[in-house]
Amino acid sequence: MNRVVGAALLAATLTAHATPPVNPSPGVLAALAPTGSLRAAINLGNPVLAGTDATTGEARGVTVDLSRELARRLGVPLLLVTVPTAAKSVEALKSGACDVAYVAIDPVRAVDLNYTAPYVLIEGAYLVPQTSPINDNAEVDRPGVRVVVGAGSAYDLFLTRELKQAQIVRVPTSAEVVSTMRARHLEVAAGVMQQLQADARRVSGVRLLDGRFMVISQALASSKEQAAGAEYLSAFIEEMKASGFVAQALARNAIDGAVVAPPGAK
Repeated sequence: MNRVVGAALLAATLTAHATPPVNPSPGVLAALAPTGSLRAAINLGNPVLAGTDATTGEARGVTVDLSRELARRLGVPLLLVTVPTAAKSVEALKSGACDVAYVAIDPVRAVDLNYTAPYVLIEGAYLVPQTSPINDNAEVDRPGVRVVVGAGSAYDLFLTRELKQAQIVRVPTSAEVVSTMRARHLEVAAGVMQQLQADARRVSGVRLLDGRFMVISQALASSKEQAAGAEYLSAFIEEMKASGFVAQALARNAIDGAVVAPPGAK
């Protein structure tokens, strides 16, 4: 990033943070910060959303930035609840261990969660061994093909519905998908495009298939029991997109391949 662009982003960020907090109603505060702090689940297993700073060891990323701004507007301290997977984020919400989480929109999760509209869109992709006869996404759903996924991830939920002939093999975290494919001589690894691109640079003898098999709509979620806060969160996300905050956070955290979601409908 050059100095001019960096200075512009910094100035925009400082301007956004200079605005006074939006006073939430008592009902919103009770729903979103029942302990007096905003407890936000941060999934470190999705590199588009968050990661660990190599210098400080602290969580950083677009979801951390959004959580800080949300806590500022609520006028409460922020507590980051770091988890290794999206499934753990959902568990934390359902158990009451956190107040908000950043997860992909999926009808299975919607039974227990309220979603905002998405704030970013990312892609799900396939990776195969270099010598694989599979050359196209459409060739994955065939008998004898085993697809490794992170258990409970958005692409696990999607592929569980969509794949009719291929077999799904689940591993605890997305970080284990490619290594499991290689160690067990399986046919396909599925995951977030950016994670698989990083794995392809790290592991020899693999290649990404062109294109994507799904678009993953990442949203801010709360539990159904926090209904009083759902409207506030939806308005917050719309403002964060419209103001450029999300775009600035993606640029500040050097995230490529994700785009700011359009305004409006989920």
